[in-house]
Amino acid sequence: MFQRCGSLCFNNLKLQSYIPSRYKSILSKAEAKKRRNDLFDEQKKIQRAAIGRIEKIEVKYQSPIEEVVLVMNKDISTPHDCAKHISEGITNVSALALVDGNPWDMHKPLTSNCNLELLSMLTPKISTVNYAFWRTCSFILGAIADTAFKDDITVHLHSFPTPVIKSGSFVHDVFINLPDWKPSEAELRAMSALFVKLINSGLPIERLETTEDVAKEMFHENPFKFEQIPDIAAHSVDNKITLYRVGNHIDISKGPMISNTNIIGRCTVAAIHKLISNNNEIIYRFQGIAIPKGILLNHFAYSILEDRARKLNDIMWQPQKDLEEDFAENIQLGVKN
Repeated sequence: MFQRCGSLCFNNLKLQSYIPSRYKSILSKAEAKKRRNDLFDEQKKIQRAAIGRIEKIEVKYQSPIEEVVLVMNKDISTPHDCAKHISEGITNVSALALVDGNPWDMHKPLTSNCNLELLSMLTPKISTVNYAFWRTCSFILGAIADTAFKDDITVHLHSFPTPVIKSGSFVHDVFINLPDWKPSEAELRAMSALFVKLINSGLPIERLETTEDVAKEMFHENPFKFEQIPDIAAHSVDNKITLYRVGNHIDISKGPMISNTNIIGRCTVAAIHKLISNNNEIIYRFQGIAIPKGILLNHFAYSILEDRARKLNDIMWQPQKDLEEDFAENIQLGVKN
């Protein structure tokens, strides 16, 4: 739990002007990131080698205008691979898959004969893809926060909450060793530019399931992630930890996420709010807003979304009932009054 950090927190901030020992890292930021990526690649190779003999599966692709039966490789072929057999246009716009009616990452291998649907950000009456879009934007916002600061500033990603689209902004909570930082408009614009640069790179969003031990090894330098991993594993299927990677940025999320950064269109890092935890730890809440590519809004309409996204997003404190009601609603494009 966090609370908004106002004038009553100033004494606490002064006491935390140094880096507590739990936040200090043996490895540099670049070394820790390289280590995570090396482990990620190693696990992908190990899992691919463990497949052994390749088996074939039938994938029935269904759309409003056609039905195609594809013969693919079990535990290797993904919905993205299937899309490439259908058409380049479908491949470029497919954000998420439904496998036998269940949400499925575009880069997650298929495990058996199945029915496949491919969803774009314009697919009507499917709210699941909107939540995947929102979650991916939070994930990328963490990548921006992790790379935006100089090496001498300690940055540890904390977490990003379950996406609740009608809150008005996607968020990522981050520890930064700058207790008196007040982000300027120029800094927010610079971070927005980094966000735009990343999404324009057209990077795939990779997925990997691994063990608790491997995940703890990956995030040994991050005290928050390291402490969260056992609980995440305990509440997951087969005690697995699901990781996602975009470029060289890796984070933990149950997913699903959209297939590629180029599906994201206009985006803004709208605000950064200072919070303080019950343990007197300073956390900054990064908040952003984005719309899918192909959705056209004029400057005035988009500025309304930006203004809303600047307000402190306290969605993590909503009662669980409210969160469940949010998921039950079919909210299109994240705009609802």
